[in-house]
Amino acid sequence: MEKRITTPLTRQQARTLKSGDAVLLSGVIYTARDAAHKRLCELAARGQPLPFDVENAVIYFVGPTPAKPGQAIGSAGPTTSYRMDAYSPTLIALGLTGMIGKGKRGPEVVQAMKEHGAVYFGAIGGAGALLSRCVLKSEVVAYEDLGAEAIRRLEVRDLPVTVIIDSEGSNLYETGRKNYLASVKK
Repeated sequence: MEKRITTPLTRQQARTLKSGDAVLLSGVIYTARDAAHKRLCELAARGQPLPFDVENAVIYFVGPTPAKPGQAIGSAGPTTSYRMDAYSPTLIALGLTGMIGKGKRGPEVVQAMKEHGAVYFGAIGGAGALLSRCVLKSEVVAYEDLGAEAIRRLEVRDLPVTVIIDSEGSNLYETGRKNYLASVKK
């Protein structure tokens, strides 16, 4: 059964999501990759305001391709998430409640998620053209000099994601593998 979530994603909502849940995400999300994350954390360290409110926000780790005529965005597949691991705990502590990417996360990120009530969603790598169909609107809100890695504000409808790591630290990459191996040994 799919769950439908409309942003903002509150900590209370994030805590109801469980590892393995299929989610159709709608509303406003932001894009950012490692260069943008570094700049966000540098601003936070100096006590300066961030270019968007991270409280109850979801960040999609993506560097989309240019949009074709009539499209809001080009191909928008997830990037490997561990590149944001040095920065994610800071943003989670500032109120970030959701991250979308692919691949494993480090223990510091998982600990911050458990402490503050955040979730990590997985999106299907290699399906960027299909995922871009869920993007209704895209606008650069910061760091235009980063090109594809600029921070964008996206309006999405029914973006398909899966909860990989929930706010209790349950990790689908670990439990899924364990369950599969147990099933093939029978």
